Amino acid sequence: MGYVNESIQWARIGTIALLVFLLSAHAFAYEELSDDALRYIPSGAHDFDIKTGSLLSPILIPRVPGTPGSIAVQHHFVDFFSRQLPKWTIDWHNTTAKTPATGDTDIPFKNLIITRDPPWAGPGDVSRLTLVAHYDSLYRPEGFVGATDSAAPCAVLMHVARSIDEALTKKWEAMEESGDTLGLEEEKGVQILLLDGEEAWVSWTDTDSLYGARALAESWDSEPYVSGSAYRTRLDSISLFLLVDLLGAAEPHVPSYFQSTHWAYQGMSKIEERMRKLGLLKTRPKNPFLPESSKQTSQFTRAYVGDDHVPFMVRGVDVLHIIPSPFPPTWHTMDDDGEHLDMESLDDWAKIITAFAAEWMELDGFMSQPPSGGKKQAVRSRSEL
Repeated sequence: MGYVNESIQWARIGTIALLVFLLSAHAFAYEELSDDALRYIPSGAHDFDIKTGSLLSPILIPRVPGTPGSIAVQHHFVDFFSRQLPKWTIDWHNTTAKTPATGDTDIPFKNLIITRDPPWAGPGDVSRLTLVAHYDSLYRPEGFVGATDSAAPCAVLMHVARSIDEALTKKWEAMEESGDTLGLEEEKGVQILLLDGEEAWVSWTDTDSLYGARALAESWDSEPYVSGSAYRTRLDSISLFLLVDLLGAAEPHVPSYFQSTHWAYQGMSKIEERMRKLGLLKTRPKNPFLPESSKQTSQFTRAYVGDDHVPFMVRGVDVLHIIPSPFPPTWHTMDDDGEHLDMESLDDWAKIITAFAAEWMELDGFMSQPPSGGKKQAVRSRSEL
């Protein structure tokens, strides 16, 4: 009898192990977008115009935390989401801190969190693809704009949100109609973090940098969801922290920094490769933007670029860091302005990252062909602001 019970026990353990494997496979082995879905990824070219583009041009101003420029850009973000994408929830995370450049003055740092979850799911039961960029600019030199660092990445994330919004609605409506909302599969949402205070005010140290990210990571790690939620905290619910920075220069070379998320890097690299073969990207670089898909385990080191992901990464969050190495030649110079952006590269990044988000959120079959006449459409969008 003891032998039988032991056999039953091992059978149960085997069943549980198989279930865990299947759930893990479902979580990580999402299906690739079809060629048609890739063709439906819209261009953001007109909205990225540095003079009139509805997404980018309002961000191409100095945005030092606590200044009128920073407030103006915050209004731009809120107006865009509240007017054009009203199904996204807008939250603020506000803190203050002293800096080496400002003495005893408390500087305000304001993070924006913009979220789209399945309408039937509770906040603690949703894992979220987390798309991140910082929107502040350097304190010195005075008048620094920071087009690649990081006005353009912020505009890219706005483009991503708008490009997948309708498909998210279609997918979730179809799930509700079919009764596929019983919680048998992982609930997946998406959130955009527009972080303040990434830049150092004097020189980069652990305390003079990442003001907004450090405060937000600490807050999310210490505030638990209600008992019985699928995730302990909002930090735990981040399925992937996808940080974009310094995008918009020509011929970028983005390494795969972390072995733990190399599979996600490979997924984005595959999207770039397929879009190039389909003729959907404008640039013809000497090498791919994401050239390290075949990187071997032995080639990974502990080196990485300090950025907004660090406070989250040290708390166990999986990070995919999309930042070129070497940095663009305009980095932290007055030449990092709109005039020095490579607009074809910027538009290609917008398409690649949009496709990655659509693939992650399993939107194949829900992406619609964008209407023709993109320029007229962009003008109408600007008039709505």
